[in-house]
Amino acid sequence: MARAGWRLVLLGLLCWGLAGWASANQPQVLREQLQRAPDGLYLTVRLDLAPSRTVEDVLVRGVPLYFVWQADVYRQRWYWTDRRVATVQRTLRLAYQPLTRRWRLSLATSPAGGGGGAGLQYALHQNFDSLADALAVIGRATRWRLAGPEEIEADARHRVEWRMQLDLTLLPRPFQIGVANQPAWDIEVTRRLRVPDAVEELPALEPVSAGVSAPAGREVDAGLIEPDSRAAPGVDDSLRKE
Repeated sequence: MARAGWRLVLLGLLCWGLAGWASANQPQVLREQLQRAPDGLYLTVRLDLAPSRTVEDVLVRGVPLYFVWQADVYRQRWYWTDRRVATVQRTLRLAYQPLTRRWRLSLATSPAGGGGGAGLQYALHQNFDSLADALAVIGRATRWRLAGPEEIEADARHRVEWRMQLDLTLLPRPFQIGVANQPAWDIEVTRRLRVPDAVEELPALEPVSAGVSAPAGREVDAGLIEPDSRAAPGVDDSLRKE
């Protein structure tokens, strides 16, 4: 009985908090750039995420939230529907740690599958002293590699569709009751960009200040570390140690 009451309290807080955020704090796009380089296609985006006090209260009470970035690259075809040639995705889990009073951000670059948020395999973790610092990382994608050069045909037109959303389907099922399929709680940014026809030379990447990349599961405090963004699609320079 006590457990059921606890779940109802958290569910109420979640619904109240998400409603407050979605109604007045939709993310704003501050920067958006798509670059076609000799070694691939890169996306840079910076969003202004400004949650309300009610959302922070929900997080403080132990309810994690999941933010999903996804980008799809399409080859345009006049004679048929456009063909998707590449897709990348990453999920950021934000949770509050009461014992340390810090915010923990975890990164997964593979879909969750059928297990919801519990089925995600996290590669990296980072702790923040403030919610604002954590949201600044969640809301940016810097030179995010979307596709390799072999996937972008020289004599064809392509477009990119990207989005960032608060994914309620990754929450535990009891918390999804009364939240899913409600437009007031759709916190999402979706954009469409045309891929440049010309290839642009990009400056060489600076070495990671720590000198090494973090192995799977490593915790860091100065920045989410990723391997070189030219190694594989889906890797983002904004998650490199600064």
